[in-house]
Amino acid sequence: MRWNKLLTVHLLWLSVLFGPAAAVAQVQPQPQKNTRTDTLKVISDDSFVPPDTVLPGQKKPFTESQRLEADNSRFLKRAVIPAAVLIGVGVYTTGGRGIINSQDIFDYRTRVFPEFATNADDFLMLAPLAGLYGFNIISSQNRHELSRQTILLFAAGGLTSAMVWPTKKLTDIERPNGKPHAFPSGHTAYAFTIATFMDKEFRHKSPWISVVSYGIAGGTGVLRVLNNAHWMSDVLAGAGVGILSVNTVYWIHAKLTEGGGLNTAVVPVVLPNGSPGMGFYMQF
Repeated sequence: MRWNKLLTVHLLWLSVLFGPAAAVAQVQPQPQKNTRTDTLKVISDDSFVPPDTVLPGQKKPFTESQRLEADNSRFLKRAVIPAAVLIGVGVYTTGGRGIINSQDIFDYRTRVFPEFATNADDFLMLAPLAGLYGFNIISSQNRHELSRQTILLFAAGGLTSAMVWPTKKLTDIERPNGKPHAFPSGHTAYAFTIATFMDKEFRHKSPWISVVSYGIAGGTGVLRVLNNAHWMSDVLAGAGVGILSVNTVYWIHAKLTEGGGLNTAVVPVVLPNGSPGMGFYMQF
């Protein structure tokens, strides 16, 4: 019975580590004929190229799921339901509830890794961001321009914070190490925010980008438990929050832009008093 339980614990953590990546990573489908694949607009100034267009040299990077980002049923099935399941399982497994619960994982960690300690989880979750800016430097095949990527990432991070920190205060659950505000795990929430963002922006380049990003996020959650900083329930709920935040931001963005983009430009202007200035242009 003991070996069966240990095997179940290991399978559980393997599913946390690789499950989201397997579910989300996709190989780019072949575009159908007569299907519009960009939102390129004719602009009188040839030097200005709107965001969200297929630039010369790109290989039509937009996948079908990216084109359907604003679809309500798709958002429900691929974002709301998976996130709700993760958060729900996290809530259910707090304390000693469930066949495999947070107390079981804590006891297992205490027996097998009693002296485990590392600071890697404080930095590991940020690793995919190096890939974000690296891809923008070496490749033209990016879903959004860098400035838009940064805005979307900060918006998703802000939404994650808005859900994580008030919930920590309201639940006021003690961590395994005795410190306060355990539920949900902020490190895990931000790790899955970054991983889901990387999946959204670079899935068309290679499914391995999604696999590695989600693997790093899952590893961050596992390290939080091994470091005795969080319960398993905190980590599961944090993963759900991160996934939900990014998908919500992209869903709203697609609604506002009708699947295209906010065409923006900053141009020099002369102010009424004759002094130079800058003008900002935005078109939905």
